[in-house]
Amino acid sequence: MTLITGIVIFTLATFLGVELIGRVPPTLHTPLMSGANAVSGITVVGALVVAGAGYGWISNVLGFLAIVFAMLNVAGGYVVTGRMLEMFRKKEEPAAPTTNVSSGTERSR
Repeated sequence: MTLITGIVIFTLATFLGVELIGRVPPTLHTPLMSGANAVSGITVVGALVVAGAGYGWISNVLGFLAIVFAMLNVAGGYVVTGRMLEMFRKKEEPAAPTTNVSSGTERSR
């Protein structure tokens, strides 16, 4: 694949991504994005391959940076998913205060 082909594919993917995300309703945006961030684990595998391919020091540095950023993205995806799931959990209602109702048999002083 030539450099021009790669740039064209990257540009088309960028425009397609912007259009798709722009048309997602706000109620679905968080679940979809957190799922997409979790899929970023595949990027970690690709970054490991690049870092360990032995193409030179620049490949090692870029591969390492890709691993770091992809892992941050994966961790962020799980944090967002956890927060989102917390929003939909039912909150426990506080227990009603108990009152001691006397049966009227107590003596008054």
